[in-house]
Amino acid sequence: MPVVPGFGLGIEAIALASLVVLLSGILAMLISRKTKFPYTPLLVLLGVLVGPVLSLILPHTARVLFYYVRAFGLFLVLFAAGFDLKLHVLRRHKLVITLLDTAGLLGTALLAGWFFSWVFHVPLSVGFLFGAIVSGTDPATLIPLFREHEVPEDVETIIISESIFNGPLAIILTMVALFLVVPEVPGYAPIGPVLEGAGLYWAAVAYFLYQIFVSAAIGAAIAYMAYQAIVKLGLYRSPYTQILGLAMAFGGYVVGEFLGASGFLVVTVIGLILGNHREFFRKESSKVDDAVERNMEFNDVLSTFSVIFIFVLLGASLDLTGLEWKTIVVSLLVALFVIFVARPLASLVILPFTGLRRYLFISLEGPKGAVAASMAILPVVLGRVYGSPELVEWGELILSAGLMTVLLSMLLESAWVSPLREKLLG
Repeated sequence: MPVVPGFGLGIEAIALASLVVLLSGILAMLISRKTKFPYTPLLVLLGVLVGPVLSLILPHTARVLFYYVRAFGLFLVLFAAGFDLKLHVLRRHKLVITLLDTAGLLGTALLAGWFFSWVFHVPLSVGFLFGAIVSGTDPATLIPLFREHEVPEDVETIIISESIFNGPLAIILTMVALFLVVPEVPGYAPIGPVLEGAGLYWAAVAYFLYQIFVSAAIGAAIAYMAYQAIVKLGLYRSPYTQILGLAMAFGGYVVGEFLGASGFLVVTVIGLILGNHREFFRKESSKVDDAVERNMEFNDVLSTFSVIFIFVLLGASLDLTGLEWKTIVVSLLVALFVIFVARPLASLVILPFTGLRRYLFISLEGPKGAVAASMAILPVVLGRVYGSPELVEWGELILSAGLMTVLLSMLLESAWVSPLREKLLG
């Protein structure tokens, strides 16, 4: 059986795992269509079924594949999400969205991190790593859910825009938290001399700001070059525009990571600028309109593929033999705390600008998804790479609590969206 270099897996094993993942995705979508229930939590449950329960995908195979799918899938999801953002709507709700994506995101991470460290008796820095992982929300779950239940446009716009931006920001916050737990983690080499001269926490702040501003600048530069290529080279027809779109996504991610910035934020900014090209470049162009429309359709398909692979492989990666009932129960408590305490308390900053009813709806509709799912396994992987038994042990707790938070938030917040809409939004 030929082995793929670097994977340690046979090609047949990869093909079989991919087949099982795709069939699981079809089954989840069929169940979702019949029950009107979001398919994303079903993907995780089916992943657990085909992985730990039936062993159709072995945990080692799932984790190796997930390590690569996590990065590729996430930046494709965020690239597609960037196109959906509308600049005029962002301007209208910019204060509330900014508060949710700054104070709300950080507050959720700190509160969830404190509770995690308290119940699991681990260092606060490890708790903050968990909090950063689950601080973001998921547009892939929210968009179809809100359309199905006809949530008012303003509220829908605030929550979905928040979730699109806080995805890459949560990833950056996770990398900062990893830097605090494992200072030798790669990815900050370009500002290494600056970080070496600062204290650990000041270095983390500098790293966070560097990632945001440099990522935005790289994304803007690549979006401008892509815009010029479409206009001057005529790359607005199929398949040129789709190939250009993929080249932008991969190129933006690579350049961002090479410069120690966030490749995920870079691709989100590229999508945002091209999706709103008329407002950014002050020109009307039917060619660019056609290119953007084709890219949005193509990216939606790629994003769906990515979501299927991320969630099914996450479920298949779970090692049930190592889980104790105590860990499961405590993970459930952590998940409930994140949903009912951390997110609502952190969202209090928007109360003066939204009113009580809208605040309650927004604070109770923040399901975790692809970002949390993809980042939850990272501490375990890094613990093994750096030969740190402690980090592996902490990582297993983070993975257990992270998966529980993703599943429970999706299930509860999908189930109560209709009664919440009727009671709070009229």
